Amino acid sequence: MIADLKPYAEYKESGLPWLLHVPSTWKVVRNGSLFGQRNQTEHEALPILEVSLKTGVRVRNFENSTRKQVMSDFGKYKHAARGDVAYNTMRMWQGAVGVSPVDGFVSPAYVVARPYPDVEPRFFVALFRTDDYMSEIDNCSRGIVKDRNRLYWDQFKQILSPCPPPAEQAAIVRFLDWANGRLERAIRAKRKVIALLNEQKQAIIHRAVTRGLDPSVSLKPSGIPWLGDIPQAWSLKRFKFLATINTGQVDPRRAEYRSLVLIAPNHIQSGSGRLLKQETAREQGADSGKYLVKRGQVIYSKIRPNLRKASIAPCDCLCSADMYPIAPTGGELSTAYLLLLLLSQPFTKFAVDTSMRVAMPKVNREALANCLLWYPGTQEQSLILEFLASEGAPLDTAISRLEREIELLREYRTRLVADVVTGKLDVRAAAVRLPDEVVPDRAGDDTDPSLDPEAADEEATV
Repeated sequence: MIADLKPYAEYKESGLPWLLHVPSTWKVVRNGSLFGQRNQTEHEALPILEVSLKTGVRVRNFENSTRKQVMSDFGKYKHAARGDVAYNTMRMWQGAVGVSPVDGFVSPAYVVARPYPDVEPRFFVALFRTDDYMSEIDNCSRGIVKDRNRLYWDQFKQILSPCPPPAEQAAIVRFLDWANGRLERAIRAKRKVIALLNEQKQAIIHRAVTRGLDPSVSLKPSGIPWLGDIPQAWSLKRFKFLATINTGQVDPRRAEYRSLVLIAPNHIQSGSGRLLKQETAREQGADSGKYLVKRGQVIYSKIRPNLRKASIAPCDCLCSADMYPIAPTGGELSTAYLLLLLLSQPFTKFAVDTSMRVAMPKVNREALANCLLWYPGTQEQSLILEFLASEGAPLDTAISRLEREIELLREYRTRLVADVVTGKLDVRAAAVRLPDEVVPDRAGDDTDPSLDPEAADEEATV
C-alpha cells in the first residue's frame, strides 16, 4: 500500500522557502490561527506531564527518577487539557513537542497550545517534528546561546504552516498511525532477535569470566555471594590494590580543554563497551567540572550501574563527573580484562546492590575501592580475551546487520512522515482502505535498549 502512494494531481506555490509547493487544496496559515495559548491553571489533582524528545507528551514517572522533583506550588504549573499541544521552549527545535494524552500540569518552561475546531493536533505535531520544520523553528527561536534558544508563544504563533482540509488531516493521521504501527512492529521484531543474540553472547562471556576456558578446571569458593565459585588458581583482590581512580576535576570551558572529546554515559552502548559517538566539550556546551582521562584508561559510569556503561578511552579526553576514569596498576590486570570485569554480570550485581543503598543509584568511590575482583594470570587473561573476540565476532556481525536494518527503517519512517505531512504524497485513498486498528502505543516505540532512556531524554524534560 505504501509503495502505491503517488503525489497529488495539482500543486501551488507555498510561499515557504523550506517547502516550496503544497497541494492545491491546502492552505498556508499562521500557527496563531490554528492554536490558542492556554495559560490558566487548575487546582484539582492532576498528573504531572513532561515532553520527551522520543515519545512526545507523557505522564512523568517519579518512581525511578529522584532528580526530578514535584513543585509544591501548583500555581506555577500550566494546565494542559487532553488533546492540547505542548512543547518545551528550549527543545522545540529538536522535536520536544507532543499531544497531551490526558488532562495534566506541565512546567512553566512549556508552551501549551489549544487546537481550534477542525484542527487535528496529531497532524501538526507530526509536521512540527520534521527536519525542515525544526530548522524553521530553530531560525525563529530567540536566545544568546544556540543551545539555550527558546521558542515562545509570540514566535510560535507567527510561524507559517501548511494546513490540509480537516478531513484530510484526519486521513493523514489515520494513515500514519497504520504505517507507524507496521514499522514499529518490524523494528521490535528485529530488536527481539538482537536481544536473543546478546543473551547468547553474554552467556559465553559469563562462562569465560567466571570459569575460564577449561571446563574441567578445579573450583574454589570465592566467599562472595554474588560471585560463587571461581577456578582454583585465580586470584581475589580488592579493587584499590589493582586499579586507581582519577581525582580532581577541570573546567571544560578553559581553552586547553574545550577541544577535547568529552565522554558521557549516553555516548556508550550499554553492556558492550562500544563508544557510540565522540563530541568535544565545546560541541556539548559543557560548563561544569569534568575528569581528565588518559588514552587507554577505562571509563566507568557510576550512575545507574544496571545499564553497564563502560568503555576504553580512545584518546586523551574528558569524561563526565558521573563517570570514573580508571587505570590498572601493578600489572596484574590488563585494561581490556578490567573492562570485561566491570561489564560482567557478577560485578554488575555487586554495583546494583551497592547503589541501591543511596537515593540516587550510584556506586561511590569507597564501595568500588573495596570491591573484590577475581581474575586469572595475565597470560590466561589474554587467552580469554582472544576466545571471546573469536566467539563474539559472528554474533557482533549479525547484531550490526540488524541494527543497520533498524536504522534504515527509521530513516524510511522519517522520510515517509515528512513526505505525507508536507503533501508530497497523497494518502487519502489509502486511508479509506485501511482496516480499523488500535492506535499503536507510542510509549513502546523503538527506543534503542542500548541507550539510557533517562540520560537521552533528560535535557528534553523540565
